[in-house]
Amino acid sequence: MIEIPEEELVRKGKMTKSPFDMTLAEEKEWQIQKQEEAKVYLFSIGQPLVYEKDGFMIAEYADGRIEPVR
Repeated sequence: MIEIPEEELVRKGKMTKSPFDMTLAEEKEWQIQKQEEAKVYLFSIGQPLVYEKDGFMIAEYADGRIEPVR
């Protein structure tokens, strides 16, 4: 059996602090940052950001359009 070193199994990310060690304010800021990064990524590949707002599914597009999902 071939053993793979742990360093090759773990993907290094951008986080400088573990979520378990964050204060509530830091965690909230981190969540907002992750949401913005997801939005930027989706727009970069031509996809809308889809989320629920007031009980309705909404699609937000890079050009600023916001439309209900049918």
